[in-house]
Formats: sequence, C-alpha cells, structure tokens
Amino acid sequence: MTDSQLIREIKDGNVELYSELMRRYQRKILAFIYHMLKSAKLELLAEDLCSETFYKAYRSLHSFRELDASFSTWLYTIARNTVLSELRKQKSANVSLDESGFEPVAALDAVPEQQVLRKERMAMVREAINNLPEKQRSALILREYDQLDYQEIANILGQTVSSVKSLLFRARASVKAQLEPYFGQSPLLEEFEGMNTR
Repeated sequence: MTDSQLIREIKDGNVELYSELMRRYQRKILAFIYHMLKSAKLELLAEDLCSETFYKAYRSLHSFRELDASFSTWLYTIARNTVLSELRKQKSANVSLDESGFEPVAALDAVPEQQVLRKERMAMVREAINNLPEKQRSALILREYDQLDYQEIANILGQTVSSVKSLLFRARASVKAQLEPYFGQSPLLEEFEGMNTR
C-alpha cells in the first residue's frame, strides 16, 4: 500500500493501519529529531518528541491534504516544529548536527593513522555545521543526510525553493570558509557530504 492508500484507509476508520505509517517513518524522524536536539544536550528527549510528532500527525491526519505536500514532508514539518517548540521551552536556540550516527564519507584507506585523521576531519566538519544558523543547518541536514529534494525542504522550512537553494549555498560556503584554514584548498574538503554543490 502507498502512503496515500494507507491514509485514505485510516481516514475511513481503519486506524490500526497508522502503525504501518509509523513503521515506515519512525527511524528517519527519530534520527532527524535527535540531530536537532544534540547540541542543546537534549537528545534524551528524542524518543518522546518522536512519539509526540506521530501523535500530533495522527490527531491532524483528517486535515492532511496530499495536494499541499507528501506525507513525509508534512511529518518532517511537524517534527521540526515540535523540536523547535521544545527548544524554546528549554530556552535553547541551538539546533545541532549529531556527533555520532551519520558520518560523511571520505575515500581514505583503512590505515589506523588515516582513520584517526578522518575522524578528526569529520569532527571538524560537524563542528562547522553546528556553527550555522538554524535554518541553514536544518536545510543542510535535510539535503545531505536525509536526501530530501529542494521542494520538500522548502515545505518543511516554510521557504521557497530559491530560498532553500540560497540557504544551502550560504551554508556550504560558511562550512568551507570555516574549514579552509585547516584544509586549505584541499580536494579532501570536497569528499565530505555537505560540501558538494548538488
């Protein structure tokens, strides 16, 4: 069954099918929420906020319209708003990229010294991304780690596609500028996700 078919069935009263929608998206939504909470050191709240996201989505499913957005985009939007609301409550505006989990891929040999250097470089990339303003950081995470397209990111962030492209351009430029003192114009910089120009 497609998401659309499941949603129609749920709206028609087969509410037990909502567990299938949850199964499809729970890991991605949980990872996204965890990333957003990391720098505020609130990652222990990730599961609760993930549950809250799915509860809110279920309660509002009657108002979901496929013409406006895909279910996944709508769900990411609810997740993001739920996290930002919690961060405001916690008086913390820092939304961060996770320091574990998804790691940018670099084509380096598996020699121990190179592994150590690779981990150090990845830590520097993550730190540079953590320093970005919230919307740039969210756009970069959604594009590079969650592989969403520009329109989906625009819907989640409440921006136009051109604004998203601008956010991504500025985010990548800022990360590169932060890393250039360490890497110079090294092609190694281009090997990390988030540094390409897709």
